[in-house]
Amino acid sequence: MSKETIFTTQIGDHDIEIATGRLAQMAGGSVTLRERNSMVMATATMSKNAREGLDFFPLSVDFEEKMYAAGRIPGGFFRREGRASTDAILTARLTDRPLRPLFPNGMRNEVQVIIYALASDTISHLDIMAVNASSAALTISNIPWNGPIGAVRVGYIDGKLVANPSIPEMEASTLDLRMACTKDAITMVEAGAAEVNEALMVEALSFGHEAIQPFIAALAMMREQIGKEKSAPIMQAKDEELATAVANRIGDRIKNIVATEESRAGRNAAMDILREEIVESFVADDAAVNTKEVRGAISSILKKAIRDRILYEGIRPDGRDYTTIRDLSSDINITPQTHGSGLFQRGETQVLSLATLGMPREAQKIDGLYPVTSRRYMHHYNFPPFSTGETWFLRGPKRREIGHGALAETALRYVLPSEEEFPYTIRVVSEVLASNGSTSQASICASSLALMDCGVPIKAPIGGIAMGLISDGEKFAVLTDIQGLEDHLGDMDFKVAGSRDGITALQMDIKIDGLSKELMAQALEQARVARMEILDVMATAIAAPRPELSNNAPRMMAVRINPEKIGAVIGKGGSMIRSLEETFGVSIDIQEDGTVLVAGDDGAKTAAAATQIENLVKEAEAGQTYTGKVVRITDFGAFIEIIPGTDGLVHISQLSNERVRSVADEVQLGDQVMVMVTDVTPDGKVRLSRKAIIMGWTLEEAQADDQPKRGGGGGNRNRRGNDRNSGNRNRRR
Repeated sequence: MSKETIFTTQIGDHDIEIATGRLAQMAGGSVTLRERNSMVMATATMSKNAREGLDFFPLSVDFEEKMYAAGRIPGGFFRREGRASTDAILTARLTDRPLRPLFPNGMRNEVQVIIYALASDTISHLDIMAVNASSAALTISNIPWNGPIGAVRVGYIDGKLVANPSIPEMEASTLDLRMACTKDAITMVEAGAAEVNEALMVEALSFGHEAIQPFIAALAMMREQIGKEKSAPIMQAKDEELATAVANRIGDRIKNIVATEESRAGRNAAMDILREEIVESFVADDAAVNTKEVRGAISSILKKAIRDRILYEGIRPDGRDYTTIRDLSSDINITPQTHGSGLFQRGETQVLSLATLGMPREAQKIDGLYPVTSRRYMHHYNFPPFSTGETWFLRGPKRREIGHGALAETALRYVLPSEEEFPYTIRVVSEVLASNGSTSQASICASSLALMDCGVPIKAPIGGIAMGLISDGEKFAVLTDIQGLEDHLGDMDFKVAGSRDGITALQMDIKIDGLSKELMAQALEQARVARMEILDVMATAIAAPRPELSNNAPRMMAVRINPEKIGAVIGKGGSMIRSLEETFGVSIDIQEDGTVLVAGDDGAKTAAAATQIENLVKEAEAGQTYTGKVVRITDFGAFIEIIPGTDGLVHISQLSNERVRSVADEVQLGDQVMVMVTDVTPDGKVRLSRKAIIMGWTLEEAQADDQPKRGGGGGNRNRRGNDRNSGNRNRRR
């Protein structure tokens, strides 16, 4: 067995242990990373050859969420891990994004990074550990990579920035910032926040960059001491002579198209004509010419022409300057029957979001390694092929769609009412109907509209904007509201969402080595100005949540009962709760703390069901007056059901203000009788008086009159308990 080498460092106040040489020795690079009692293993492996004709870098990153890490057996029929969970996919995406830009441009070897969660103490965050372990594995591997990087989570707790706070500590944080950095620059940002202002966000980014430096230094030491020699990558072949010939044949025609065709359709049509003309001319000269390389050379010329025009003329492909937003529109109440709907359009990008409310039991159950077992708010994002005018198979949401849905969910989560204030499960679905850049931010805007249209009392509307960057190393341009072409040809995708008061979500991906804090600050300020403009347009459709829920949304009422009385509401084998749901057309959800939630489409029936539940668990109180039904007659008195399942005894002497010779002379089975409760004993016996009602007595007067007769006649009882002497029974229905 090879000797294990262990390195230790710190992130914030926590020790980090990185070990290599013991596990997975056949991989190109392999490490285990431990923080407290959590441990992940990351491996990085590169293929020796490249697939023929590959025109992209084939990097794959997978996070394997193993239930044994938390000492648990997976749920489901097969009792083994199935497809990746949403959290596992998001962790894989979080890891991929800062790693990808640091591989050699044009590299075509296949690289696979696989992370296993080996142990989880539910205290340390596995996502940050996954990024750091992957960076360590690549750093010491034979794979060419311009690292190392380090990742850190930054929280804002009790007015202080904290590096790598634990999962329990994060419950009190108003900021959840995850970032990755090289020694000199920031390479990736993902954040959720409770309306944090831009100044604090910039401070947190600077704090996080500083906090991760010891870890980056430790990886640099690992590479120096035990790192493998880097292999030469297989690079994309380029025919420079062909590229020069293509450029000479095109001349200034692409520049002219870029300068005159500001619409996407017009520019694409002109480029299609030019592209086919150039390809055909080369084929005519040489039938064996590589047409794929010809097209690639044309695309490179187009990219340079657009970037140069932005950088040196200040003009974007559609004619805008750096800070102008495309035309905006917003609307609500788009579809009938749904609980809430919002439509948002920015330029050619159009998103329809639809909100649905449900019972608490409809929350998503989560079977993962984090100490979260359910998700009350779900945001799903769909990107169909027609949104870009294309066709492809519908095979369920891809990783990108899951990531965009999670970003929108983060942006809106901080303004949702608490479960105590608004005990509904909330699902929002964003349908991308047309796409020309920044659909994730459009989905945030449309979803904010849908929630307000539904009547969900969100604290503030949320708007989102995507920023871009064009840089040649010396000159740079920060672009507000990037469209699809600018995203594809640019160097950064920087997304910011928030209210008028602050940021609720932030995501940054770059294609260059890193981004300075000064550029981040500029992008944040431009995004803030744009967000205000977007929120103004959204306010023209709806400025605040509707004061009442949508007519289509279910009405919900909360009834608080003694947890010991839950059985009375459920009934034997669930008979009572089923009967209530069928009778009133409602759904009933019972919490362990005794909260009973009743929801239905008909408000009157919902209220009636809630009243019935209250009656089922109501306790008899001395001095209270009830109208009850005679359920049993004896020689010494009559038993009156005053509350469903609870009855008491009216002694014969208390049936009237006159002498009663026979109980049957005064009342019959089924009669409705008004009585006063004169006594409730500790064991649940209830004593009633009809005479007190007739005489108009107070409780004290009724008790004084009834005193000599107490204890006789077999005794009054709460019929929720069986009693052999009285024959009273539990009459819960």
